[in-house]
Amino acid sequence: MLTIRILILSVLFIACSKSTQPLTPSGISVSSNSFTNGGQIPVKYTCDGQDISVHIKWSNYPQETKSFVLIMSDPDAPGSTFYHWILYDIPANINEIQEGQSVGVKGRNDFGNLGYNGPCPPSVDPAHRYYITIYALNVQSLALNQGANANQVLQAMEGKIITKGQIYGTYKR
Repeated sequence: MLTIRILILSVLFIACSKSTQPLTPSGISVSSNSFTNGGQIPVKYTCDGQDISVHIKWSNYPQETKSFVLIMSDPDAPGSTFYHWILYDIPANINEIQEGQSVGVKGRNDFGNLGYNGPCPPSVDPAHRYYITIYALNVQSLALNQGANANQVLQAMEGKIITKGQIYGTYKR
């Protein structure tokens, strides 16, 4: 009886482990020459410095990627997540943005500006975390005009994301 139960459990285990679902990609590798992952973002890239965009590079994305989206967010902002940098419709043949540069279509950040505005937390707050997320999409364009905000971009990406990756840095004034 015990042998039959073991045999049945073995057959069930093998059957259940052969999933017909596609494997989840391991994710995009994201790096920066401007700061290390989890490290402090230098003043140069903040409202207390030159406020120029950081360098960002990504790799390990699926071959079927047709475009990318970049979103830089601060989940530690008072009230709700604050968006600092939104770029979309980044061509699939681009996988690096140099310091102070921009590619693709610029979205409107939560400062009300197009493109990048760096960390600028209230001086009384502890260090905030700033996540830069790169999304690989299965479409060439989100069909949004320049100046779409983060929520519009996130909504337009629904069902089009192949995989993503991120890096984060911290900043305290």
